[in-house]
Amino acid sequence: ICNRAYVATWPLPAHFGIMSRNLSLLLVAVTLLAPAWATFDSLDDANAKDRPVAKVVKLLGDMLKELGKEASEDEAVYNKMSCWCKTGNKEKTKSIADAKAKIEKLSTQIQELTASS
Repeated sequence: ICNRAYVATWPLPAHFGIMSRNLSLLLVAVTLLAPAWATFDSLDDANAKDRPVAKVVKLLGDMLKELGKEASEDEAVYNKMSCWCKTGNKEKTKSIADAKAKIEKLSTQIQELTASS
């Protein structure tokens, strides 16, 4: 299990900035259209929710929920990937160090056997 503090030190991939900007723009759009939505909700007219602005506000709200869900899924994948990289790096570094030690040992052994023959 990876240390969460370590994962937080990794720089986020470039697509996180783009998604964050898109999410911010969508949030601004929903915020600006919220008063219109409140007006449509307060009308007694049965077809008020069928108006174009209401449809756009609903669509933007749905998009906002979906982007939030995708962002959390992307963060989970990113955390798994960074954990895998950290673990893989440790294993490879240890393996390389072990191999170098074995090379030194075998080189010494070869020299000793060559000298004694």
